[in-house]
Amino acid sequence: MILIKLGGSIITNKEKALSPRRKTIEKIVKNLKKIDEPIIIVHGGGSYGHYWSVKYDMHTKERKYDLRGVSIVKNSMIELNKIILDSMIKNKLSPYCLPPTDFMSGNKPISKKVTEIEKIAKSGMIPVTFGDALWYGQNKTYILSGDKIMTHFAKILKPKLTIFALNEDGLYSDLKSKKLIRELKGERPLISENKMDVTGGMTRKVEEATKIAKMGLKVFFVNGNKPERIVKAVKNKRFEGTLFRGK
Repeated sequence: MILIKLGGSIITNKEKALSPRRKTIEKIVKNLKKIDEPIIIVHGGGSYGHYWSVKYDMHTKERKYDLRGVSIVKNSMIELNKIILDSMIKNKLSPYCLPPTDFMSGNKPISKKVTEIEKIAKSGMIPVTFGDALWYGQNKTYILSGDKIMTHFAKILKPKLTIFALNEDGLYSDLKSKKLIRELKGERPLISENKMDVTGGMTRKVEEATKIAKMGLKVFFVNGNKPERIVKAVKNKRFEGTLFRGK
């Protein structure tokens, strides 16, 4: 089973509010058709969910946020999710829409529900879920990032491979020059972040990827603008990107 995260910076233009990158989504979907193994897709919020999260000052910490903001964030994520689902259906794939409320209770994943998602993937359908604004309890809500969902799924499902599709060549802005997105200092990258991202951006991705790798699982960062690299990673061909090797 393959777990794939489509970053918000790949499927949307984070510099412009509510702007999907439809051609890029289409290219990614066409490449997903080349993968012969069960896959689960998680996608970020990009200029949809993150835009409204910033506007209503919502974060990953459980608090009493503006309820109208919660509604608007959730509505925007449904809108973005539908764009991806429509592209998959157009390209004769069988997506299975999976809001995070289907497998989360508060801020904890429901193991039995997550295990069921793998069965859906093995049936030939493609479960598609996303980061979202979620109910926590006691009138509190929070933002669940797609990156965090990846860690939840990896811990329970132990996928053969975990892939993060980014807007960069892995942790390098360019593989030829080997220039880092920013400087690496110790184990924690000092990475410039987009102001529209309330869930930690690249730094959060590295943290979650490191957690997954420590479970003994392989994690790849690849450039989603070149979706054939996703296929190469799955088929164990010449890999281009950043590998977090499980121990």
